Amino acid sequence: MVSLLNNITTPLFVPGDRPERFEKAAASGADAVILDLEDAVAPERKALARRSLATGFTDLPVIVRVNGLGTPWHAEDMDAASKLPLAAIIVPKAEGNAAFRELASASSVPVLALVESALGLARARHVAVMPGVARLIFGSVDFCADLGCAHTRETLLSARSELVLASRLGNLAAPIDGVTTSIDDVEIITTDARHSSELGFGGKLAIHPRQITAIRSGFRPDPAEIVWANKVLASGEGATAVDGIMVDEPVRIRARSILARSIQCA
Repeated sequence: MVSLLNNITTPLFVPGDRPERFEKAAASGADAVILDLEDAVAPERKALARRSLATGFTDLPVIVRVNGLGTPWHAEDMDAASKLPLAAIIVPKAEGNAAFRELASASSVPVLALVESALGLARARHVAVMPGVARLIFGSVDFCADLGCAHTRETLLSARSELVLASRLGNLAAPIDGVTTSIDDVEIITTDARHSSELGFGGKLAIHPRQITAIRSGFRPDPAEIVWANKVLASGEGATAVDGIMVDEPVRIRARSILARSIQCA
């Protein structure tokens, strides 16, 4: 199951209290569906959302975002999630404390750690090596709220870079980036996704089906990159040259990564 989670690029949130939307989310082109019990559900509808949880509506990986440790809903969320064949759970406000460690190590399914605070970022390398943690996710909007900073690429560059580094040091798959709040601006969504990809992220959260195609486009290598990668891999072993530029194994590793993304985001 962890290897399946490693290949997720376009996970789509759907409110857990809106079961009539579950099948639509699965048919959107997303490669995973996140049933949200946290931010998308009002307090008075939390119980309804828990009762509505299901996985039989799709063959895609189904993930549940539970309410965070210390909230009034967390324990019941975890109990409801434990009764379903989920691909993973998302735990918000992951900050690497003892309670989070205990949760991750005891979970029957992989844990996706949602880093969305200053403390969470400071402890990201610690979280990335905890037993049970399968991947890091950047909760960029909440992170900006915690720091009181703007939600811009420039402002978040260092935070994003740290999550990519923490994931690599923890031998995890590339992290999943946070949402683009615009739903209809295809150019912004696409360029946000390309920015994420260039920094080393492996996917990006979606909050609306209309974002899926644009996110895939942003993560998909452009045709020139694919041509270059194929030429590199066809150049043979050892030190060779392609278009007058030296090629060795590190360059081939990048070429293989480009071709893998082209397939994954086709």
